[in-house]
Amino acid sequence: MGCKLSKKDITPGYEKPTVLSAETPFTVSEVEALYELFKKISSSITNDGLIHKEEFQLALFRNRNRRNLFADRIFDLFDLKRNGVIEFGEFVRSLGVFHPDAPVEEKIEFAFRLYDLRHTGYIEREELKEMVLALLHESDLVLSDDFIETIVDKTFSDADSKGDGRIDQEEWKEFVHKHPSLIKNMTLPYLKDISLAFPSFVLTTEVEDSELWD
Repeated sequence: MGCKLSKKDITPGYEKPTVLSAETPFTVSEVEALYELFKKISSSITNDGLIHKEEFQLALFRNRNRRNLFADRIFDLFDLKRNGVIEFGEFVRSLGVFHPDAPVEEKIEFAFRLYDLRHTGYIEREELKEMVLALLHESDLVLSDDFIETIVDKTFSDADSKGDGRIDQEEWKEFVHKHPSLIKNMTLPYLKDISLAFPSFVLTTEVEDSELWD
């Protein structure tokens, strides 16, 4: 693609496509295409070259005011510097985890951090329940409280192989290898064929009823 950028086109936190390509599954031309997408998202509400949480919500759900724990957690994990905004380098590196060619171990680790709401290095039952509720809400699945408790209890007891009331990274890895559908939404197939006609950035959080019991 080889498009040249003038200084006025470069956003804060911009990093060279060659650098980002070397650290992610993306080619240099794909990183350049992602930069066009990044600029589009980062100027959707505030044109400052940074993606704010409202802009991220708008890109994911077409609604800047739709609060969702899942979207909040994804934003927090993309915000590697933890400064409340997503810079271009953070955007590309984090999206790289969702690439079909990204190592499965990276996807498992990302998913673990997604569920570790309180940043303790463990997933506790209440955290698991909160994420299950958020995913169900996003999928517009309505289940009874008793059924949700059953799902959470079964999932947690299966994953907590050490029986100490929390899921560590080793247990999580083991559990995901047995139930790969848990990280199905950690792979976005269209990231393998990026062009300047890149589709709107949407992370799907569809959860089928049958998958809850997988």
